Amino acid sequence: MEPNEALGIAAQVAVTLAGFAGIVVVFLPESVHQWSRVDRFRLRLLLSNSIFPLAYSLFGMLLLTIKPAPDSIWQWCSAFAAVFQVPFAIANFRTPRYFSPDESKGVPKILFYPLFAIGIATLLLQFYNIAVLNRFWPFFAGIFVHLMAAMLQFVGLVLPRQPVIK
Repeated sequence: MEPNEALGIAAQVAVTLAGFAGIVVVFLPESVHQWSRVDRFRLRLLLSNSIFPLAYSLFGMLLLTIKPAPDSIWQWCSAFAAVFQVPFAIANFRTPRYFSPDESKGVPKILFYPLFAIGIATLLLQFYNIAVLNRFWPFFAGIFVHLMAAMLQFVGLVLPRQPVIK
């Protein structure tokens, strides 16, 4: 698959996931302002993990329209992604630490921390792509990780909460 095709498909998936966020908001019985801090955080993750891949894909497609394509195109794309991923990672790692133990009940930490570690690995891969590789696949790996995280957040928001068994 050519990079322009992959970026187009990723952009479509990202827009779809962002639309799913709207569906979650409309169909849940409470207003977003009545949601728990954890659920609002998960919605923010869903939206962020949808919008970032869309922006990355559009930026890559923009650079692909330049003829001839710049030799350092994937380094530029990885740099663009890294500029957004660093503050996103910092903010989203710190936020769950401020949740009370009652708020954290039912939040699958078994998914959050490994996914965060994969995100950090992908961010490091972006830096490696900037410095050494200049390949499409590391840039696209960042898009892929964001989209997978968005799908997990969507599933977490729409599935009914299981009661915590003591």
